[in-house]
Amino acid sequence: MEPAVSEPVRDQVAWTDLTEDIPRAKKCTVIGGSGFLGQHMVEQLLARGYAVNVFDIRQGFDNPQVQFFLGDLCSRQDLYPALKGVNTVFHCASPPPSSNNKELFYRVNYSGTKNVIETCKEAGVQKLILTSTASVIFEGVDIKNGTEDLPYAMKPIDYYTETKILQERAVLGANDPEKNFLTAAIRPHGIFGPRDPQLVPILIEAARNGKMKFVIGNGKNLVDFTFVDNVVHGHILASEQLSRDTTLGGKAFHITNDEPIPFWTFLSRILTGLNYEAPKYYIPYWVAYFLALLLSLLVMVVSPVIQLQPTFTPMRVALAGTFHYYSCERAKKAMGYQPLVTMDDALERTVQSFRHLQRVK
Repeated sequence: MEPAVSEPVRDQVAWTDLTEDIPRAKKCTVIGGSGFLGQHMVEQLLARGYAVNVFDIRQGFDNPQVQFFLGDLCSRQDLYPALKGVNTVFHCASPPPSSNNKELFYRVNYSGTKNVIETCKEAGVQKLILTSTASVIFEGVDIKNGTEDLPYAMKPIDYYTETKILQERAVLGANDPEKNFLTAAIRPHGIFGPRDPQLVPILIEAARNGKMKFVIGNGKNLVDFTFVDNVVHGHILASEQLSRDTTLGGKAFHITNDEPIPFWTFLSRILTGLNYEAPKYYIPYWVAYFLALLLSLLVMVVSPVIQLQPTFTPMRVALAGTFHYYSCERAKKAMGYQPLVTMDDALERTVQSFRHLQRVK
C-alpha cells in the first residue's frame, strides 16, 4: 500500500461553498468510504444532512456532494487533511477477511487504527465510531444471545479476528471524555446487501462450481446476518447518542437484524432466489470439522513447495455449523436502536440487486 498525496479530487473552494452552512457537529469523515459498507454509510449520512469526507486508498464512486481524500491509512500526512474540521470519524476500513494476508490485516486493522486515533486527536475530532465485529468474542463454539459483556476470544477463529480485537481494544481504550474525545465500537455480524462484494458473489461462485451441495450439521444452527442499512443506522445512532450521553463512550454495541436465522436457510434463500439449488445433503458437524482440520494440516505440510489457499477450513466449518447470534439489548436501551429493514425485506432487496448473477435455466 503506497502512500499517496492527500489532495481532494474535487476543488476545495467549491466543496467548502457547499458545506459552509452545515454546522461542524454534522461534518464527518468516513474512512474506508469507497468500500461496500462505506458507500452505504456515505449515502445515509448525506440523506440525513451531513457533510461528508471520504478517505480511502482509492476513489470507488463519484458524488459531487462528497470530498475525497486518497492516501495511506498509516500516514498521518495523508490522513490529517481528511480529518481536519470534522466532528465525527466513522472508521470502517478493513481488508476482506478472505484475503488471508496477515501482514495487511495487522497493518490496516491495528497499526492504521492507532494512526487514526492519534490523528483524530491532533485534528480536534470529537467522536470516533469504529466498525468492529461480533466475532471478537467468538471461538468456534456456540454463542446464543451473546452480550457485549462476554470476554474477548482467547482463541480467535482467525488472524483477521485477532487483529480486530487489537483494533477494538485500542479504540475503546482511547475514549477520554475529559479531553472531549469519545469512542464507540459497533459490532455487526454477517453484513450483506446490495453491492456486497463478498458474501453473495462468493456464494454464487461456489454454487456454480458444485460446492454448495452439503449442509454442515443438522441445519438448525441459528446465526445473525445484518442488512447493511441496519449496520449504518447503528453507527449513526451511536454517534448522535454519544453527543447526548458521554457515559456511552468506550463501549461496544452489537448491531444485527435481531432476527437470528438458520445459517443454511439464509444461504438457501439467496441461492433459490437466484435459481440455484439449495444444499440438500447432510454431513455431521464433527466429521466436517475433522476433514477440514486434516486438510489444513496437509496444506501446512506442503506449503514450502506448493502454495494453496483452501476454502474448506476449520474456521469456515465452525461459522457454518455452530450457533452464533448476539443480543442487541444494549444498543436498544442506550440509543433506541431498532432495525430499519426486516430480514424478509433485506433478503428480497439483496436477491433483486444480484439478478445479474442468477442462473439461466
